[in-house]
Amino acid sequence: MNLDYKLPSTDKELLSECDIDTFRSGGKGGQHVNKTESAVRLFHRPTGITVVSSKERSQYLNKAEALSDLRKKIGRKLKRVAPRIPTRIPESAKRKRLEKKRKISGKKELRRRVLSDE
Repeated sequence: MNLDYKLPSTDKELLSECDIDTFRSGGKGGQHVNKTESAVRLFHRPTGITVVSSKERSQYLNKAEALSDLRKKIGRKLKRVAPRIPTRIPESAKRKRLEKKRKISGKKELRRRVLSDE
């Protein structure tokens, strides 16, 4: 996807960039939902994002909801995350860590088995 893509300001312009597909949604709503093609699927050609909405009984309301979901998804995809810059470890912290390691190493040295020369 192009990172220089500009999201259109109007729904009409955004719809012109989409392939619109309608189908029967099924589920709640009874015979009305089973007989009308009220569910909407939008495929945004420039980004390749697909959004489906079938919550409402009205195709118009489903299309409006799908457009709003599409705007959110495109916005998330276009959002640039700044890379994390690791924090520099201070010299005093490095010294303390090495001193602690030396102390633990000394304890482990005392735990070793003593080999006799007999």
